[in-house]
Amino acid sequence: MVVRVRQHVNPLSHKYQAPIAPPNWNQVYTRPNQPLHLDLGCGKGQFLLKMAQQSPNWNFLGVEIRQPLVTQANRRRAALGLQNLCFLFGNANCSLLKHLKPGVLQGVTIQFPDPWFKRRHQKRRLVQPQLVTELAACLSPGGYLLLQSDIEEVAVEMRDCFGQHPAFVNQSDPDSWLSQNPLPATSDREEVTLEKGQPVYRTLFRRR
Repeated sequence: MVVRVRQHVNPLSHKYQAPIAPPNWNQVYTRPNQPLHLDLGCGKGQFLLKMAQQSPNWNFLGVEIRQPLVTQANRRRAALGLQNLCFLFGNANCSLLKHLKPGVLQGVTIQFPDPWFKRRHQKRRLVQPQLVTELAACLSPGGYLLLQSDIEEVAVEMRDCFGQHPAFVNQSDPDSWLSQNPLPATSDREEVTLEKGQPVYRTLFRRR
């Protein structure tokens, strides 16, 4: 049976306002005290499935608003026997970060979020001031934040939003982009973009 997955869903609709409860770390991860990486808007989970295999000394958490993709990703995780990875369904801007302990995260990625080009829809974009503030509280000092998009306008907006917060320090020239992904895995969207010969706009921040 083929499940149809919508490419875009409205994160402001009532359906997606239910709070995301953080998982029971001791039940999700074999070694819950390992460094934790959060991928917001993880899609099919390809990036985290690779990262979890390549970095067994880290734990990984993916959050995705399209529930069928989360179900599929968790099936792939189970098939691979990965005990350092978990995928959660929900809206990343609804409560999850508020319930995470301060400094619990050592890494965060936000990759190719929905651009919502129309001005009246831009309030639906993932990166909002409240999310920036909550990530500042959850990311440990020295922790990294990688932002990526194939839409320069979206990349600039994300970079500026985090760059204006005193907790985040841009690790590259603020007027240019990283030429290479500093992490050892890529998402499916990044791969498709590069195969087409199109640019990827990347910025790496560190938590003060």
